Amino acid sequence: MFYYLLKYVLLGPLLRLVFRPRIEGLEHVPAEGAAIIAGNHLSFSDHFLMPAILKRRITFLAKAEYFTGPGVKGRLTAFFFRSAGQIPVDRSGKDAGQAAIREGLGVLSKGELLGIYPEGTRSHDGRLYKGKVGVAVMALKAGVPVVPCAMIGTFEAQPPGKVIPRIHPVVIRFGRPLDFSRYEGMENEKAVLRAITDEIMYAILSLSEQEYVDRYAAVVKAEEAAAKERRFPRMPLR
Repeated sequence: MFYYLLKYVLLGPLLRLVFRPRIEGLEHVPAEGAAIIAGNHLSFSDHFLMPAILKRRITFLAKAEYFTGPGVKGRLTAFFFRSAGQIPVDRSGKDAGQAAIREGLGVLSKGELLGIYPEGTRSHDGRLYKGKVGVAVMALKAGVPVVPCAMIGTFEAQPPGKVIPRIHPVVIRFGRPLDFSRYEGMENEKAVLRAITDEIMYAILSLSEQEYVDRYAAVVKAEEAAAKERRFPRMPLR
């Protein structure tokens, strides 16, 4: 119930008023039945803008850190995500990917919309990064279409580290659903999963017109953080 209270009374009208998002291709989102909405991830506000404009309820797989943050901000964030029915996913450990897939398939089995960011994390520089194959596994196992989506302008409105977003034009663009039924039963074939994921990422790229990086965002972030640490090492505490 709180999901619809947020959407129609509390958060939704405010987001539409502040961002005034332009919506393109909304007719490509199925009116009923299970489907995956796969999008780029540029900003914390992405989690709230897309649900605010979709007519149907959508459930996102959200990183567990959103539910365990410290302090008042952490508790408020966890409250919003839980109340909106979003699912925490622990991204640490070797079984993290399987846990996300199980949760996602549970949503799809109920005929609902599942929101996924195939990059696995927010882009730290506005570029589009290589997608992880979990989206392909879920599409094949559930036998559902994948609707590519591009969030445009949210990076400028609220880049990583910025708490209060600024007013900036936002476009939310949906593409034609992608059907992968031709690969039915091949969810254990690594080459097939990679091909499907790359096709999804190319569709997102065509919609967003971002610069593409054929590497995982998490790896690039870690490398840049390590390089920064080497340049500016932390002074030991006395």
